[in-house]
Amino acid sequence: MARLRKTSSTRRARGDTTEAGQAPRPGPPRRGVLAALAALSASGALGACSVPAPRRTGPVADPAPGIPIAAPRHALLMQILAHPDDDLYFMNPDARQMLADGVPVVCVYVTAGESDGRNRIPGAAGVPVDKAAYASARHQGLRQAYAHLLGLDVFTAWRRDTVTLRGGARAEIDTLADGARRVELVFLNLAMHTARGNRPGLPSLWHDRALTLPTVVADGSPLRRSGGYDYDRLVDVLAGLLERYRPTVVHTLDPDPDIQLSDEATRRKDSEQRGYSDHADHTAVASFSWAAMIRRVAEATRDGGGVPAFAVTAFRGYHNRHWPKNLPRTVLDRKAEPLVPYGGGVDWACGNTAGCGDYNVGGRRPLTNEKGWIRSTRHRHPGPRMAVAAEDDGRLTAYGVLGLRAVRWRETTPGGGRWGEPEDLGGGPLAPVLGTTALPDGRRLLFGLRLTSISGHGSGDDARELVVLEQRSPGGPFRAWQGLGNPERDGDRGRRAGVPVAVTDRAGRVHLFVRNADQGVSTRSREPDGRWRGWRDLGGGAVQDGLAAVVDSAGRVHVLGAGHDTVHHWAQEHPGAAVTHRPSAGLPAPVDVPAAVAAADGTVELLFRRELDYRRASPRDGRGTADPRLVRVRPDGTVLPAPAFEGYGPVTADGTALLGRDLGGRLQVRTGDGLFTRTSGPQALGTPVLVTTASDVRVIGLGPDGHPWTWRPSAEAPS
Repeated sequence: MARLRKTSSTRRARGDTTEAGQAPRPGPPRRGVLAALAALSASGALGACSVPAPRRTGPVADPAPGIPIAAPRHALLMQILAHPDDDLYFMNPDARQMLADGVPVVCVYVTAGESDGRNRIPGAAGVPVDKAAYASARHQGLRQAYAHLLGLDVFTAWRRDTVTLRGGARAEIDTLADGARRVELVFLNLAMHTARGNRPGLPSLWHDRALTLPTVVADGSPLRRSGGYDYDRLVDVLAGLLERYRPTVVHTLDPDPDIQLSDEATRRKDSEQRGYSDHADHTAVASFSWAAMIRRVAEATRDGGGVPAFAVTAFRGYHNRHWPKNLPRTVLDRKAEPLVPYGGGVDWACGNTAGCGDYNVGGRRPLTNEKGWIRSTRHRHPGPRMAVAAEDDGRLTAYGVLGLRAVRWRETTPGGGRWGEPEDLGGGPLAPVLGTTALPDGRRLLFGLRLTSISGHGSGDDARELVVLEQRSPGGPFRAWQGLGNPERDGDRGRRAGVPVAVTDRAGRVHLFVRNADQGVSTRSREPDGRWRGWRDLGGGAVQDGLAAVVDSAGRVHVLGAGHDTVHHWAQEHPGAAVTHRPSAGLPAPVDVPAAVAAADGTVELLFRRELDYRRASPRDGRGTADPRLVRVRPDGTVLPAPAFEGYGPVTADGTALLGRDLGGRLQVRTGDGLFTRTSGPQALGTPVLVTTASDVRVIGLGPDGHPWTWRPSAEAPS
């Protein structure tokens, strides 16, 4: 079987020597959206301890930069799930919107989902144990749910086949197409982990290469015989599926869930693994998924081949229970729709004698369940999917992650909105979101969260670190990747490190911020002479991952995060002072990372959405929904008029324009000239980027085909 390839320590990371271009030319001034808020609202339109840096050398890029990027095929989404329904609970509405846009979807279910074998009928007692039947009923529920998502009758017949995968493994593949739209369900059917039965499952398989797990033969499946998987076979089969389908987007579960202490009764009731905010199967399957993606890239590039051009999104799971809910009622209802046919009913005439859905958790029960898992959709690595910078000749440069590696795109002509092919900058395997800032002389720094080791066998073999790539000269080549360590000394705690966020102050000092294992904020700073200081814990309250950092007009650095019950704020007392935690001013809790804008008067303004019927003083179960309207406040508690901008998800603002999604998932931009809605073109993966000049507003997004696109709302009529 194929093994992960090790990069020779003698290979040196090469810098990319392509020269950058010119910056956009200034034009006539535009009306700022925040400056015009009062008129728009009136009209209805609108004390830390220091932690030394670990001693380690910088990581060698794996492999070195300069490898060609394989030209992507048509867009295709692959989702790798632990259980039937993980996609419906945690990966929508993202996946649903891509399917609605015609992107084919392949779902790989690693376990059979047989649980304890009881498909409990509401109101009935004495349900017999039948694991093969329960697995079959859940698979039938998936077929009903995806038929509904394709706009077809829920009982539409699927083509059901068996296929031989790498190493001789056998799987069932169910296929349904409606014109160009297509869904394939791949059932590997490994036996599911159950906490109550103490049965070995995927978590054990991740840590023990000598273990073999059997597969479950679901009733009615065209696959008649059970098989078995060990660690290497599962990684190899998943890597082989990535090669077979060549997805441009991969959805996984969360490989590094939060450390979360719950009482034993709640933990067992909610199926959370001890000490962490997710099901143990979710974490194991996510870890296997990332190991398989690393193997896929290593195999593809082994003999001079190109890097597979796929983008990755990892989704939070049971984490959603512990934080304010971020979906408004309209979006939540749409997300819950396919769970009704997934749950099916005992009286349904679906033709599957083993059962017509998952009676335990389907139907309307997800909306009444106090666990609230369905009421949020959150990414493990939140933030803009690209970092965009202006070149001297008027072209834009975008930096992002494809094939787990940093890449760079350039506009083909200044302001033309068309993008060239990606250039490989190495550094992998990287999480999908980069941080960025510029030095005073124009040189750019890129920051990544690197999955340095993901191989199982205990927490010491799964490591994460922060890394940086620094330009040698403005618009010029880059130096080698440099390791910045991790704010945590312990390997298991280090896995909880968040995505990097950075700003440069007026003195040329770079401030790097990440969420740490205690859900607080840690920082490292780079002095103007290039020296990096050690990690420092900033203290303060717990926040979600995804931080906002800004330098105000007085030169002070601010960092803000979304807490359980308020906005948490860290700032400098004066320029050059240490960044410290500030007492809460009683602000409501954002459901996503707040947008922070430095106002001209020296204040900072925040824009975000909050939970409706807010009543949370500490993490607990809840059935809340997000308010689709924006809140606009200052960190000192001052409430300001907010623009009319209903929608969901995080927003981006820069004082000139406001970017976000409407309740239908379409991108919208508000400027001083009005509200603009994007009604055509590819979806944007995650959060797109807002680029404004004195004369223009542009939105840069990464499409499902792995290629950037540009939308110029200022060239359209307001909606």
